[in-house]
Amino acid sequence: MLTLHGANAGAPKGMKRLLPYAEENGLILLAVASRERTWDVIYGGFGEDVAHVDAALAHVFERYAVDRRRLAVQGFSDGASYALSLGITNGDLFSHVIAFSAGFMSPGEAHGSPRVYTSHGTTDPILPIGSTSRKYVPRLERAGYDVTYTEFEGGHRTPRYVATEAVEWFLGERSD
Repeated sequence: MLTLHGANAGAPKGMKRLLPYAEENGLILLAVASRERTWDVIYGGFGEDVAHVDAALAHVFERYAVDRRRLAVQGFSDGASYALSLGITNGDLFSHVIAFSAGFMSPGEAHGSPRVYTSHGTTDPILPIGSTSRKYVPRLERAGYDVTYTEFEGGHRTPRYVATEAVEWFLGERSD
């Protein structure tokens, strides 16, 4: 699972909410940092960050037994926006996208059809739900994506039960 941090947060923050589930469930978490204070698509398009993500994924694929049929991209806030954008663009690589409190999505040409889990707080003051999730979730559904959407009481955060739900959603898809 590729994990993406929010603005000004750094790579370790990207995997913080999922770290408690990794060892218990056999997840490999790959935390990648943006080249600038946030992800390149927010500045107008894919660029150096994609190259950095590609190199990091190649490094992991060379060293670990990764089931490439079950690869997720996950993020929070700006990282969630990037996860949606990257995951939809590369749906032939990523089977799942997990987006906690995303602000938008700006994919390139869509490939494949990853399943999407997204969540958002109803009182988020940073990325208000009415102008974010409640707009892009219907767009995803109209485009034919299988979307699981959770709204929760609260602000710009990921409650533990929402992180648990997302991991269970991802793991529940196992065929083994």
